[in-house]
Amino acid sequence: MNDAENTQNSASQPLEDRVNNRSQRPSSNAFKAFMASNWAPSSQELPQRDDVAGFAATRRKAISAQFKGERLVIPAGPLKVRSNDCDYRFRPHSGFAHLTGLGLDHEPDAVLILEPVDEGTGDDGAHHRATLYFRPLAGRDTEQFYADSRSGEFWIGARPTREEFEARLGLATAHIDQLETAITKDVGAPEIGGISIRLVRKVDENIDALVDTARYNTAKDPENLDLEVLDALDEKLSEALSELRLLKDEWEIGQMKIAVAATVEGFEEVVKALPRALTHTRGERVVEGAFFARAREAGNELGYDTIAASGNNATVLHWTRNTGRVHAGELLLLDAGVEADSLYTADVTRTLPASGTFSDIQRKVYQAVLDAADAGFAAAQPGTKFRDIHTAATTVLAERLSEWGILPVSVEEAISPEGQQHRRWMPHGTSHHLGLDVHDCAQAKRELYLDGVLTEGMVFTIEPGLYFKEEDLAIPEEYRGIGVRIEDDILMTADGPVNLSAALPRSPEDLEDWMAGIYRTEEA
Repeated sequence: MNDAENTQNSASQPLEDRVNNRSQRPSSNAFKAFMASNWAPSSQELPQRDDVAGFAATRRKAISAQFKGERLVIPAGPLKVRSNDCDYRFRPHSGFAHLTGLGLDHEPDAVLILEPVDEGTGDDGAHHRATLYFRPLAGRDTEQFYADSRSGEFWIGARPTREEFEARLGLATAHIDQLETAITKDVGAPEIGGISIRLVRKVDENIDALVDTARYNTAKDPENLDLEVLDALDEKLSEALSELRLLKDEWEIGQMKIAVAATVEGFEEVVKALPRALTHTRGERVVEGAFFARAREAGNELGYDTIAASGNNATVLHWTRNTGRVHAGELLLLDAGVEADSLYTADVTRTLPASGTFSDIQRKVYQAVLDAADAGFAAAQPGTKFRDIHTAATTVLAERLSEWGILPVSVEEAISPEGQQHRRWMPHGTSHHLGLDVHDCAQAKRELYLDGVLTEGMVFTIEPGLYFKEEDLAIPEEYRGIGVRIEDDILMTADGPVNLSAALPRSPEDLEDWMAGIYRTEEA
């Protein structure tokens, strides 16, 4: 073959196929036949039912009760490209994970459909029958087995069969090839016998397009189809799924405890790594890496990007670059959480003296934040409002700022709606719900979230802080460059709040003793 023919063949190769040039995989029939032969049979033994299966069924029944007669479509989401042909580690949409019980990396492109049936005749007396549509494991006699780098067993390992998922989840399954029909069949206006769809949007663009097309094709007047009305219908489903997670069931609370316990271990690993961090040009990365290693060993991933902020970086609320040095005498603000295999995450913050001991001014600021956190905890009682936690904590901070001569107005004026001057140094909220998302239940209505009543089964954070930036000329110089936040994960019980992260020391004295004990153990 001459050079001209080589150039022509290269130009005619489809762009999407060129990514496989590097693999140099043979395409001969002999190779394909040999690859399909002499493999040990897969295990025929089905797994036991997952502990979460019954809880997930109860959640599906709760959603079914809110949307009688409507088809509900909840995608897991697709793989997302990180660069070229490399994907990010897959994590399903939280609504999908909550209703199926699937964690870890299951299942890209999968979709859960709740199909309406006659009232009370569905799963466990619900008004829907649920089916999980996904791409099951390809047989070893197929080319996908060794040729598909995204789903082939040779590339990514074994994937569950339909029978395995049904045994584990107690949930009907179907091949993803049937998904389009399952979503689009009989779609139309209910008044003419059609079925209305509600979709969790912006999870899978292909599913969004499929639902939009089905709605358009079955509309009586497609040209005047009101997309805003349809979007509002879909938003109600997302809202309902978010509000369903406001109260955690027994299984979820157990998962939260697992995530918090692993996070406590991660903080211990950070303290062990601090001597090295103090000598490294990117000490914050040493801290970040120490925690990440524990997260990957003990769980699935990080629940969110770790904030490892030393010195003035600790005054940046979401400092995730983690490129700075860690200097002796500075405070290190570590905000980190392990995401368990179930995808439930902790969210804990401690502010540590990098060299093991607080200075007087650091201790003063730290104690003020601790007192604010304790005030928030005391306010968090069953029957009170979620917003009361924030009011209690920030009032303490306003009082301390006034005592130090920093607050430019009286405490009363500052904490009034017309004032809020104290929020210059504490601009974020004191609490948020916690669970499958680090900021869980974010689509819940205001009256159920911010104005909601604290109820048994809620899990949330309490995390006041004070942030005095080096460039802040409104404060005395001695305070500048100090950032402190203390964050704990709280479970509301019938008897009051329980601090799930209490195993991590909170007082300045206990923190110093805890760090010294770890150093002594390491030296020994």
